[in-house]
Amino acid sequence: MDRDNVADLIAFITVAQDRSFTRAAARLGVSQSALSHALSRLEKRLGVRLLTRSTRSVSPTDAGERLLATVEPNFREVDDALERVTEFRDKPAGIIRLSAGEHAINSVLWPRLSSFTRDYPDIRLEIIAENGFVDIVAQRYDAGVRLGEQLAKDMIAARIGPDWRMAVVGSPQYLKGGRCRRPPMS
Repeated sequence: MDRDNVADLIAFITVAQDRSFTRAAARLGVSQSALSHALSRLEKRLGVRLLTRSTRSVSPTDAGERLLATVEPNFREVDDALERVTEFRDKPAGIIRLSAGEHAINSVLWPRLSSFTRDYPDIRLEIIAENGFVDIVAQRYDAGVRLGEQLAKDMIAARIGPDWRMAVVGSPQYLKGGRCRRPPMS
């Protein structure tokens, strides 16, 4: 929808509701002249007169009444939807999707997320265990948890755990190159 149409429709609805350019202009925070020009543009684009104007009053024409009856409820719905969205500003809610390796989930995420889920009960966590590289943007994840050396160069990263040291562990015989023997089958 063209922005000019939206602005002009809002101007029309306000004038039609208030039945006054003066009150409508004050409510919209514009001059009476700007409001009059907006309505003239809308009427010109539509090719039909929407308002009957006199020095003392303003009232919608039949076409104006029909347009008002159609668009006013829709704009009210939009206003209501915008108001409902602002509820998220004060109370976090929704789904957070995370991709992480199993080790990171068990050792770093779970210990921290138990208090998070208690503090934010309206947020649902989806944690998908994946050890390989995942394009978190393409697969619509909110974040990914990986070992530091596994980060793509263009990713924004924040440390969430300590450095880990890897170690190879085995019996002295195994590490010398010997093979473990299987017990004989009976």
